[in-house]
Amino acid sequence: MVREGGDFEPEVLDLWVRRPDPGKPAADGGQASAFYVPDRYGGSMTDDAEFSPGDLRATGMALKHDREWDYELDRIVEAVEERDATTVGLQFPEGLKRRGPRVADDLRELLPDEVTVMISGQPCYGACDLDTYLMQRTDVFVHFGHSPMKESDKIIYVPLFSNVEVLPIMEAALDELEVGDVGLVTTAQHMNRFEEMREWLEERGFTVHTRRGDERLTHEGQVLGCNYASAEVDADQVLYVGGGKFHPLGLAMEHPDKHVVIADPVNNVVDVADTEKFMKQRYGAVHRAMDAETWGVIFSTKIGQGRWDTATDIVDSNDDAYLLTMDEITPDRLRNFGLDAYVNTACPRVTTDDGPQFDAPILTPGEYEIAIGEKPLDELEFDTFHGTW
Repeated sequence: MVREGGDFEPEVLDLWVRRPDPGKPAADGGQASAFYVPDRYGGSMTDDAEFSPGDLRATGMALKHDREWDYELDRIVEAVEERDATTVGLQFPEGLKRRGPRVADDLRELLPDEVTVMISGQPCYGACDLDTYLMQRTDVFVHFGHSPMKESDKIIYVPLFSNVEVLPIMEAALDELEVGDVGLVTTAQHMNRFEEMREWLEERGFTVHTRRGDERLTHEGQVLGCNYASAEVDADQVLYVGGGKFHPLGLAMEHPDKHVVIADPVNNVVDVADTEKFMKQRYGAVHRAMDAETWGVIFSTKIGQGRWDTATDIVDSNDDAYLLTMDEITPDRLRNFGLDAYVNTACPRVTTDDGPQFDAPILTPGEYEIAIGEKPLDELEFDTFHGTW
């Protein structure tokens, strides 16, 4: 079965590409496209089954053929041999967990029988979200789907670069750009095409500005869902090449003076980042929290998401605030505390992506300052993470 698109993180969606499907004409008279995942990885090559609404196969889309994703098994086997390892831990982001058992099978075939391969079942949404329990109990620990946030001899990072073609959607995005200075950013999955993107723009008369942000970012031009420092360039317009709208929306909020153009090669869409709807949602949460009498201040125990000083500063200055430590932040967990409002010092995406699902308002640290009257409403800005642990 192919999982519905909504269950995948944007990082995983970036791994999709379109393939011509000779059996299906497109709506515009051209050739439709489809992706397939083989039976071995939980997919089907057949078209005659009944599909539920939202199933990608019902829309002429499916997942890209799994075998074209490079899991770099040879590098893992080499590390096992070099370290004389007997235990290997594998960690996958949420949208790739279903591949875990099959990758483990392939790895077992290449490793000695005495080597045990384990798969992390803990939630994982980024390189900030390492399963430290499993990591401490394995000789080789492999993290799939993200680039390193902090280099470590203990961890093997396998970024799973996308092989989706980016130039066609960049061509379509030219209508939204003015020839001249332009910033260029993308996500980890498309970094293997970054120089190609830069050269393509330069050949068309653009002066391309790029930089590596802070130490939280591995590559020049890379953005994360919590960090857009690579967009701090001397250009009034920025081209984001990647899947989804979360990254460019955050970028546009972090840099409201920049015109942010989205070239999405995954969904074949060109757009301009518009933060109005997003800002209205955040303004609404702040207004709801202004009457709060009791506050829960959330500190994340995930290795790359903790902001201890921020959390304790809030609690120290508010007698009606309580420090709550947790690894996974969910509506059910917060509902059990019954507090009026919450401040999330962990991953900003919990606040921005999942905020409407919570019964009580959940704010960023900056929004909290507005809600208690320390800052004016017009200073509301996107919450970002800088630095590593």
